[in-house]
Amino acid sequence: MPSVLFVCVHNAGRSQMAAGWLSHLAGDRIEVRSAGSAPADQINPVAVEAMREVGIDITAEEPKVLTVDAVQASDVVITMGCGDACPVFPGKRYEDWKLDDPAGQGIEAVRPIRDEIRNHIEQLIKELLPSG
Repeated sequence: MPSVLFVCVHNAGRSQMAAGWLSHLAGDRIEVRSAGSAPADQINPVAVEAMREVGIDITAEEPKVLTVDAVQASDVVITMGCGDACPVFPGKRYEDWKLDDPAGQGIEAVRPIRDEIRNHIEQLIKELLPSG
């Protein structure tokens, strides 16, 4: 089973929304992880609200610190604005998704970020699960 790790600085917005989308759309066909190079105390409540609007509940998630083990255990590592804070290992697939940071933004600004993440996730699923 392919494994994907989403990484952003605080693991509170973009990476959590991406993990929520991938879990929702791929089910148990892809292993999903998320982490942050400097995790926040809690998930961005506006990100939670934006995902709730599309029927995805990420309220139980908590920001997690990025570990070398998480990177090594993942086939695909997707970064979202964490710069050089993400460790790089040979043989892994890396992508950097350029997404606005939802931190401090209202719901009107977070919705388009949520929808852009969904588009990325749908493409990723097609690449990881070509038959599905």
